[in-house]
Amino acid sequence: MFTRFEEYAASQMLGQPDSPPRTQGKLYFSQDWQRTVYGLAMALSKAGYFEWEDFRQQLIAAIAAWEADACGGGQTPWDYYECYTSALVSVLRLQGVLSNEELDAIAGLAR
Repeated sequence: MFTRFEEYAASQMLGQPDSPPRTQGKLYFSQDWQRTVYGLAMALSKAGYFEWEDFRQQLIAAIAAWEADACGGGQTPWDYYECYTSALVSVLRLQGVLSNEELDAIAGLAR
C-alpha cells in the first residue's frame, strides 16, 4: 500500500521518460532486487536524505546516458532498474549521504 509520498512520487513519473515499467497498471519487477532498490530510493527520499526531484533528474540523466551509449553502438542491454540504481548511487553521492569510499565498498560487496 502506498503512502501519500509514494503516491506522489510514482504519479510524478507517470507518462514521463523516467516512468517505471508497469503491467496492467501496476509496477512491474522481474527480480526481487528491483523491488528492493525501488523501495530503498523511496524510503531514503521520504526520510529526507534527498529530494525526489533530484533523484528523478539523476534517473533521467542515467537513461539519457544509456540511450547515448546504445545509439553509439554500445552493447549494454536496456534495463530500467540498472539506470534506477545508477541514479540512486549518483544522488547519494551528490547529496553527501554516502562517501565515494562507502559507495565503492558497497559496490565491491555486490560483485
